[in-house]
Amino acid sequence: MEENVILVDEQDNQLGLMPKMEAHEKAVLHRAFSVFIFNTKGELMLQQRAAHKYHSPLLWTNTCCSHQRDGESNIVAGKRRLEEEMGFKTDLKEVFSFVYKAPFDNGLTEHELDHVMVGAFSGEPQINIDEVASYKWMSLEAVKNDIELHPDLYTAWFKIIFKESYSKLTYA
Repeated sequence: MEENVILVDEQDNQLGLMPKMEAHEKAVLHRAFSVFIFNTKGELMLQQRAAHKYHSPLLWTNTCCSHQRDGESNIVAGKRRLEEEMGFKTDLKEVFSFVYKAPFDNGLTEHELDHVMVGAFSGEPQINIDEVASYKWMSLEAVKNDIELHPDLYTAWFKIIFKESYSKLTYA
């Protein structure tokens, strides 16, 4: 059964539900989240998306991201997906949100109101190979530099977050 996304306006007021693929085909604004996990050294855990993902396969991105379910809070959704993709639990806090629109070569478009959350974890994740190809830890400065040198290795939303909100990405 296909998952629904929550359609929203730019103030994050819920407008309805739509199947995820249809929302991406029609470029309809919907609610999403991105989780950034930091270790005790202040390094960010990056995820490499699985090879079979319908968009952005094998690109590097934040620790995990997905869509909230109807009636699910941002924090609960972030914790759920973090455990599903990376295999661990931790507390999260929301730090900001933003709207972006990114078309892909396959005809789909991400048009999301993305809620960005941060958390702390210093162990080894138990990655779900259906979702994640690999992971690594990098300092924010190293990520920022690598995005400038190799932008084609990173997801669209991750590059937007770094360009527009780099200074907000800390866990203290």
